[in-house]
Amino acid sequence: MERRTRGGWSRGGLLCALCCVMALTLFRPASEARGQGGGLAGRTVTGTVYFVGGRRAGQSQAFTLNINRLSSPEDVQRLQAALQSGGQDELLRTLSRMEAGRIRLGTGVGVVANAIISVPQDGGSKLVVLYERDLHISELRYGTRSQDYRFGYAELYLRRGGNEGMLIPAAKVRLRDGNTWEVEDFGAFPARLIGLQVRGGSRPVR
Repeated sequence: MERRTRGGWSRGGLLCALCCVMALTLFRPASEARGQGGGLAGRTVTGTVYFVGGRRAGQSQAFTLNINRLSSPEDVQRLQAALQSGGQDELLRTLSRMEAGRIRLGTGVGVVANAIISVPQDGGSKLVVLYERDLHISELRYGTRSQDYRFGYAELYLRRGGNEGMLIPAAKVRLRDGNTWEVEDFGAFPARLIGLQVRGGSRPVR
């Protein structure tokens, strides 16, 4: 089975080729798909998001992810089927009916984290977070190109020895070769997630 790989850098933005991220979760037994991430439900991940490029380059904000539940293999299958049948528009409609937690940048109320998918890895877990981002009024009023980038996307690597991740605040999602999720960043580089700590439960995970 294919492993996840990253695409190349381009002037138009970063292409993150997510080979079988969803398929890897989908085709595992339910217990294994939740795997080491099973204990994360009901916990909160905090840290800092640092913007590498774009109009906020060099800026940082507080990052918070509240995990109410982990998306089930059935949820992942519905998302995969939606993207296959109707592309990004159908994926958005299906995703908008899901709720797994809440993601917040800075001090605002944040937005619903529609899907939080746990992928077991050696020594920890990777969380894939996909959500419907809020469009600014100016994007809708002036029909800017960014309004085609309807998703937010994050990867969090939670493991012994240090937690880190990346965030794409405005992303476009498409399917390539039938089972490859390709996420295109509207900006030049994804933001970094640093200093992540998992709180709640019996003790914090650092």
